[in-house]
Amino acid sequence: MPAKRPPVPLSRERIIEAALHIADTQGLRRLTMRRLGDALQVEAMAIYHHLPRGKEALMDALAEHVTAVHVEQAATWQETARAWCRASRELLREHPGVLALALTKPPKGAAAVAVAEQVEQLADGGLPDAEEAVRTLRAFVFGSVAVEVQRSGWADPEVDEWVRRDSRADADFERGLDALLRGLET
Repeated sequence: MPAKRPPVPLSRERIIEAALHIADTQGLRRLTMRRLGDALQVEAMAIYHHLPRGKEALMDALAEHVTAVHVEQAATWQETARAWCRASRELLREHPGVLALALTKPPKGAAAVAVAEQVEQLADGGLPDAEEAVRTLRAFVFGSVAVEVQRSGWADPEVDEWVRRDSRADADFERGLDALLRGLET
């Protein structure tokens, strides 16, 4: 008889990954502390040890997870902005179940640090009003992803399989990003 494996210790990271899975497969409304505890094979109360504010802390952590994007400083501010926009879009598209949180929760913790880093990188790259540019770029990325998710059928109960990749959406995104970066140059 093989030895029983010890249970995987509960951690904030495990909780967030399980919550993302539930939100992405069943929707954010179906994410409850009880359902999350079941997915993690723990009592729901055990989650509060890692997230003392409970569901509100979980929602903040999920929003932070999908919006705290870091990229390396590139040779130009345009290349840095392009890398950040693409990375942010990919992360948000990976987790459509928490897009609403990303759109409505103000940046906190690692997400706030990432925004400050983006401003600093663009300013260091020579962009005069980097803070305004970051707000504009974030609005573009979040809006683009929201339209993609809407068109994908992800939230439509009548759709059996949603479209995760759409070449037309990719082309639209790149065209919009090019136009936005050109506009920020002036």
